[in-house]
Amino acid sequence: MNSAIDTLLSILDLEQLEVNLFRGSSPQDGWQRVFGGQVIGQALVAASRTVDPEHFAHSLHCYFMRPGDPTTPIIYEVDNLRDGRSFVTRRVLAVQHGQAIFAMSASFHKKEESFEHQTSMPDVPAPEDLPREEEVFEAFMAKAPADIKGYFRRERPIELRPVNLDHYTTDRKLEPIQHVWVRTTSPLPDDPAIHKCALAYASDMTLLDTSLFAHGRSVFHEDISAASLDHAMWFHSDFKADEWLLYSQDSPWAGGARSFNRGSIFRRDGTLVASTAQEGLIRQVSR
Repeated sequence: MNSAIDTLLSILDLEQLEVNLFRGSSPQDGWQRVFGGQVIGQALVAASRTVDPEHFAHSLHCYFMRPGDPTTPIIYEVDNLRDGRSFVTRRVLAVQHGQAIFAMSASFHKKEESFEHQTSMPDVPAPEDLPREEEVFEAFMAKAPADIKGYFRRERPIELRPVNLDHYTTDRKLEPIQHVWVRTTSPLPDDPAIHKCALAYASDMTLLDTSLFAHGRSVFHEDISAASLDHAMWFHSDFKADEWLLYSQDSPWAGGARSFNRGSIFRRDGTLVASTAQEGLIRQVSR
C-alpha cells in the first residue's frame, strides 16, 4: 500500500465523537478548498457506520453549499430518518465554523432478487493499451497553473487513464463525452463499504470537466471558475475500486453558468456497477 492510499484510508476513517456524530480531516496538499469527492466519501462513511451491515448503500444525493476549509476538521452529523426492513434512510450534514457546508441523503437496501437489465458498456481500448497517467498529464502541464502542476506530480490515491487525450493537449471544441479508466493506486481492504466510499470519492474527479469539452476549456483554465453544486450516485452491482473501472461520462446541457453531467461506471466484464449525475458551476471570469 502506498502513502497516497494510506492517506485516503485515513481521511475515510472518521473519528466518532458521539452517537451519530463524527469528525473528519483533510489532507494538507495545498488546495484552498476541500475536494468535493472527499466530503462525499466521508459523509457516506458516517452514514454507513449507523446502518446494520446487511443493508448496503444504493443511492446518495448531495448538495455543496459552501467551500470546505482544508485546515479545519469537518463535523458530520447523521440523522436517522428511517429504519425499515428493506430500506434504511440517513441524512448527513457536514459543518465547519458553525455553518453547514454540505448535505447528503443516503438510502441503504437489503439485497433482493428481481428483474435485471442494463445498458451496454462502450467499446473502448483497455487501460493497458493507453498511456499511463503521468505521460498524459505531463503533456498538459505547460498550460496548467502552478498548484495544478504540483497536484498532478505528487502521489495520489486514484489513477486515471483517459481514452481520448485531445482535451488535455489542445483547446479544440470537442463533443462533451469522455471515457476514463479509474482505480485506486493500491489494493484496498476487503470491506465493500470502503470500496463504495472510495468510488464515491473518485466519482467527482472528472465529471464536471466533461461539460467544458464543448467549449475548448477545462476546469484548470485560469478563466474558468468551476465547482460542483450537487452530486447524485446510485450503486447497482458489486465491484472493487482497486480494479479498473470504466467511467463513461457525458454532458447533455450547459447554460446560465451551470452544466449538467452524467456518468456510468462499468466493470471490465461490462457490468454496470454505478451511475452518477451532477450539476456544476462553470463560470467564465475575467483575468
